[in-house]
Amino acid sequence: MRKWISYPRQQGQVSRQAHADFPEEGIYERELGRSGFFGPASHMHHRHAPTGWSNWEGPLRPRAFDCNKLTQLPVSPWETPVLLHNAYCQYRVWKCVRPMEHLVRNADGDELLFVHEGKGQLFCDYGRLEVQEGDYVVIPRGTMWRIEPTQPLFLLMIEATNDAYTLPDKGLVGNHAIFDPAVLETPAIDDLFRQQQTEDPWQVHIKRRDQVSVVSFPYNPLDALGWHGDLSVVKLNWRDIRPLMSHRYHLPPSAHTTFVAQRFVICTFVPRPIESDPGALKVPFYHNNDDYDEVLFYHAGEFFSRDDIDSGMVTFHPAGFAHGPHPKAYQAGREYSKKFTNEVAVMLDTRDALDMGSVVSDIENPEYVNSWQPKK
Repeated sequence: MRKWISYPRQQGQVSRQAHADFPEEGIYERELGRSGFFGPASHMHHRHAPTGWSNWEGPLRPRAFDCNKLTQLPVSPWETPVLLHNAYCQYRVWKCVRPMEHLVRNADGDELLFVHEGKGQLFCDYGRLEVQEGDYVVIPRGTMWRIEPTQPLFLLMIEATNDAYTLPDKGLVGNHAIFDPAVLETPAIDDLFRQQQTEDPWQVHIKRRDQVSVVSFPYNPLDALGWHGDLSVVKLNWRDIRPLMSHRYHLPPSAHTTFVAQRFVICTFVPRPIESDPGALKVPFYHNNDDYDEVLFYHAGEFFSRDDIDSGMVTFHPAGFAHGPHPKAYQAGREYSKKFTNEVAVMLDTRDALDMGSVVSDIENPEYVNSWQPKK
């Protein structure tokens, strides 16, 4: 049995409530927390922004990658370079522009696809599923599948290595909060699925321990006649997410958790009203998330806590330093100049440090570390 050492104390000028009613104008709050946003935490009040560094040397720094600059167009997801990875997760961006000519199977773990752009049809063991911009598609480990784009697809792929995707415990708010399970869609064994069950030769490219084996069949092995059970490919669109909100308190990212693996979580930020209480913080709070690396994929809208970030970009904030909103966004929050967010973003928080793939050197913005400095 484990129990955190707990001894709530206070020193100096403090607010009674985190993220609200700061003791005086011009104070910056910083949260120091353990276990993501679930463990013990303290809230510091500072005279200067915790991101007010004037110079940075060494490899630990905030980073930004422009995935729009990736030019590879592989026909197989297994040929797509890994951007970020650790023993429990692989993070890729795949631009699929033509129909796959073979099936794939991931024997290393569950795969999560997020459709950033485009649309198409996914054929798998369980049938056929239409996919389009804004869809999450969870593909269980060992599932055979392929995609036929009807418009070029720009996909974010996150592998739960040796693991499975599950849903978060919704606790007091109940099973129908955030999204009702009734909105989840599964593949259908329909006419289009049956039409592709030919006797022509097909191959299955199986990834196991990051090595690919090729298995040949004299027919299409996607030849299911039917199935029943509670294991399947499943789809959720971000537009079906109804975020938890408080008009008096800025909820932590953990309130927006969509999928959970054993060593990381996936959160989805969708449009919502901004906090209206006069004393409430109206932008993400500065924080030290010292047990997790944080990765954000920017999908659509105006990213209210970041400057110079466009759709299709990724930011990477490793554990070990405080981060938070850019100065312009923080000032806009103080002025309550916006009443509604319109951003859509996918966040990956990993309990284990992420390593960068070689391809990131081609798409990184080296000046991102200086983006918290006042504009000259």
